[in-house]
Amino acid sequence: MKQRIIRMSVRQDFQSTQSVGGLSEQVRRRAYELYEARGREDGHDEEDWLRAESEIAQQQSKALAA
Repeated sequence: MKQRIIRMSVRQDFQSTQSVGGLSEQVRRRAYELYEARGREDGHDEEDWLRAESEIAQQQSKALAA
């Protein structure tokens, strides 16, 4: 029963994050971190964004599976 409650809570957190635009904010922040880690080299914005989306999606999938 406790595991089910935790899973429901994680799902609710995930859904609320998506509904208020929190997911795109997380992606934006991570993409900027990648940009900075590269030394602020221009021309990789799409690559950074896609990598950030992938990383955030993986993190959330793991959280939902736990």
